[in-house]
Amino acid sequence: MKDLTQLMQQAQAMQQKLQDAQARMAETEAEGSAGGGVVRIALRGPGDITAVTIDESLMVPGDHEVLADLIMAAHADAKRRLDAINNALMREAAGPMAGMNIPGMPKLF
Repeated sequence: MKDLTQLMQQAQAMQQKLQDAQARMAETEAEGSAGGGVVRIALRGPGDITAVTIDESLMVPGDHEVLADLIMAAHADAKRRLDAINNALMREAAGPMAGMNIPGMPKLF
């Protein structure tokens, strides 16, 4: 019975760590850029855009396609960075259970 109690305590501790990691993820920010930094996008949490910065040199009439492409590229860069940070937070929270495939439970990074 002692082992079961200890296992339950470990599960509760891991659950708390995962909840803490999710709270940190909600506040995590990342910035992506494109075109050598002429377009920058900042994301927070699950991918909410918090800022868009566009260099004035891109404000040329008729160049809207280039600007649109750079915005999409900057967003993709920021999202990739944010996902990497969030995945690291979850792996850290999952501890030794990270990567394990336990039947009936979601895979933990």
